[in-house]
Amino acid sequence: MAQASQPPNRTASHEPGLAVSHWPSHLRFWLIAIFMLWLDLWSKHKIFATMQPDETRPILGSLIEFRRSLNDGAVFGSFTGYTSVFIVASVFALLFVVYLFIRSWSNQWMMHIALALILSGAIGNLYDRAYMQADVARVTYTSGETRSFIGKQVSEPDDEILRVGDWPTGDNPRTFHGRRIANVELRRHGVVRDFIRFVPKFPKWVPKLGGMDMWPWVFNVADSALVVGVFLLLIASWFDGPVREPSESS
Repeated sequence: MAQASQPPNRTASHEPGLAVSHWPSHLRFWLIAIFMLWLDLWSKHKIFATMQPDETRPILGSLIEFRRSLNDGAVFGSFTGYTSVFIVASVFALLFVVYLFIRSWSNQWMMHIALALILSGAIGNLYDRAYMQADVARVTYTSGETRSFIGKQVSEPDDEILRVGDWPTGDNPRTFHGRRIANVELRRHGVVRDFIRFVPKFPKWVPKLGGMDMWPWVFNVADSALVVGVFLLLIASWFDGPVREPSESS
């Protein structure tokens, strides 16, 4: 008779059960998720409440700095303008993360940490997309250049002028003149608050990259939790194998 699949790291004297019925696994998973979610939302609120839109605050010398930035895309500013898609995808991702935790074994602690980080990161950015609303102006100039400005609309767009100020107050409005603009698209939707930026640049002797930022994206704690969580999940899957059903007595 074929032998039933066994949980990872099984010993002869003890077979771990599923994490869903193991309270230390729940404690590990939920405490990490709640703490990282709190850290993400607290840090976003603190930075946007205490820093000016154009302020830069060095943190680790020439390595990291804080500066306010709004992102209407996914992680690290990719795929801008698909807020509704991101919200739906985030909900499905959250359900999948909880499912993986429920079907994991109680001794798969690295997987639990990874899933907790992914859960907190997804909820943190999902919260922003659902509740942090901003005006996104996509301006196409007569030269063919297209740029996006995220802030607070302070005037209705017309044939001559458009004014978009700092988010969320509308202060320091930028003025766009119609004679230089070929087209303006103005939409209001959810944005993610980012504030962490790596400062280092490529050495000038590096071909084609000299003087450019090594990491041009501004990100937040939720983005960091997502990236680290996915990395740990890959490691856990490599060592533990796929999530399996409990062994059944024949």
